[in-house]
Amino acid sequence: MKKATIKIQGKQLTVAEGDVVFVNRIAGSKAGDVVDIKDVLMVGEGSEVKFGTPVVEGASVSAKVLENKRGEKVVIIKKKRRKGYQRKQGHRQELSVIKVESIKA
Repeated sequence: MKKATIKIQGKQLTVAEGDVVFVNRIAGSKAGDVVDIKDVLMVGEGSEVKFGTPVVEGASVSAKVLENKRGEKVVIIKKKRRKGYQRKQGHRQELSVIKVESIKA
């Protein structure tokens, strides 16, 4: 099974064909869109691995956007004791769920 290390939305992921991964929201994408990722840092398997400097020339990964959603809520609490200072803030990260369809080297 061919694997590839890609750079998408500022993060590096190692993926194989058929993998479903969560990444930061891909701007302007809708469910069903096909995204072509050109930032392939490594591709191959076993002894036939190609490493890029920094990217592998001519390599690409094709992925389909399954859905856009929001992640779990993270609660941030700040407090200073005996001063009456308390702050509470929440955050939900915007995510895209993508399925890797093909890896071309």
